[in-house]
Amino acid sequence: MRPMHVALVTLAALAACNKAESEGQAGGDAGGPGGGGPPAMPVEAAAARADTVVDAILATGQIEAMQSIELRPDVEGRVVQILVREGSLVAAGTPLFKIDDAELRTQVAQLEAERDLARQSLARTRELLSQKASSQAELERADATMRSTEAQLDRLKVRLARTLVRAPFAGVMGQRLVSLGDYVTSDTHLAALQTVSPQRASFQVPERYAEQLKPGLEVTFRVASLPGREFTGKVDFVDPIVQLPGRTILVKAQVPNRKRELQAGMFIEARLATAVRPSAVVIPEDAVLPLQGSNFVWVIIDGKATRRQVVLGVRTPGFVEVTSGVEDKEQVVVGGQERLAEGAPVSATLVQRRPTSGREETAAVDSEAAGAADSGAVGQKDSGAAGQVRR
Repeated sequence: MRPMHVALVTLAALAACNKAESEGQAGGDAGGPGGGGPPAMPVEAAAARADTVVDAILATGQIEAMQSIELRPDVEGRVVQILVREGSLVAAGTPLFKIDDAELRTQVAQLEAERDLARQSLARTRELLSQKASSQAELERADATMRSTEAQLDRLKVRLARTLVRAPFAGVMGQRLVSLGDYVTSDTHLAALQTVSPQRASFQVPERYAEQLKPGLEVTFRVASLPGREFTGKVDFVDPIVQLPGRTILVKAQVPNRKRELQAGMFIEARLATAVRPSAVVIPEDAVLPLQGSNFVWVIIDGKATRRQVVLGVRTPGFVEVTSGVEDKEQVVVGGQERLAEGAPVSATLVQRRPTSGREETAAVDSEAAGAADSGAVGQKDSGAAGQVRR
């Protein structure tokens, strides 16, 4: 009976060992490598980075000439000469149109004769007065007649000179509205004349940005008819009056136009830079979680996730500026946030977010509109604040 007893003891010992081994394996699976804790959650993370962010105001407007005029004659008469072609580039003072001056030249010749006669009369009266054969009153009358005749002659000569219509400034001739032989008056439009370089970009900005508007700000804009081109100018005029009913402020910027690409009336989409922050913190937009009117991100600290409230600045497609809550180089979770809890261990896979190409896709939001932007209203075409990240 003793051998049977030994066999039973041996089987019991083996069973106990197997049970202990199974319990040890189960415990190791539940606790992870450290044992006793929850497993690390796999997430995707990206590093916050410092970048240059530009605050800007988006607006639509048009190109305007620095100077533009509808040419009209100063005297009546028939057009006898057209001295320039439509579309010609002319210098200031260039003769453009000639009005018939035959009648005025005849009147000038008549007044020159009357002036000569008045001068002779004045000279005789002075001589007679020296001989005491005339009175002082007659001398004064002769002098007044001579000066009146000279004034009439000078006025007529001015009218004669104005029969030649000249360019008041350098520019490009527009459409000609008269032909040879047309009888014109001071109300007749002869042609248009406007400057071409520099030009002006003109647009309206909401009055809430009044404090940010000042001469010298940089304006960049694109023109619908010139795809792929971008132009830059400097603000040289900010209207001191808020225009009703839209409560907007007129802003104009001077833009070089040496190649004459920008034409008056062209529609533009402008971006007015109001501030530049060279060391702003930027994170991927999909790291932000809106919740009850606030914004949060999950930050990885020592392998664990912690939730932080953040304050957002300007946005660009795929990225957003963080003005408070995240520091440069900190890792933020961009994928798998829905499974996280405060202090949960994470296994992070770093990913790279590529900026989208093309500045025209820049989103228009500001700190006041951050809540609406988080709900999906990221872009807008009307005047508003815009963010741009320079790379």
